[in-house]
Amino acid sequence: MKPEPSRNLEQRKQDTLARLNEDLDAWVASADRDGNPYLVPLSFLWDGVAFILATAESSPTARNLRFSGRVRMSVGPTRDVVLIEGTVETFSRETVPGDLADAFATKLWDARVGTTRYAYFRVTPRRIQAWREENEISGRDLMRDGYWLV
Repeated sequence: MKPEPSRNLEQRKQDTLARLNEDLDAWVASADRDGNPYLVPLSFLWDGVAFILATAESSPTARNLRFSGRVRMSVGPTRDVVLIEGTVETFSRETVPGDLADAFATKLWDARVGTTRYAYFRVTPRRIQAWREENEISGRDLMRDGYWLV
């Protein structure tokens, strides 16, 4: 299988932003206090600045994100992947800003209702990488230290 032509950084950023706006799910990797990894798929909302996630307050992912304040996420298939490393801010059902919860509910579902208590997590990206195949490994960084490179 012949690889697709390599995209320039501007095109890669445009494609990445389109994926973040259109996709619904990401693989979310976290680790517990002992460094044991935990990987789950979660729905997300990209608001143009940060990712919003919600998961049960008692889940391993919620505990890990609250503890470490860091996360690694993957969006898209392996041959058109976006990797995100970010810092995490946690909100309970009572402390989540209304506009954040409303936007999440509009795109996905309302985690404020029901018997299961959900926590919200705002992930601010510090690093974003994107590539399709080996020919795009070089220059895969689109964001570093929270700043877009292009």
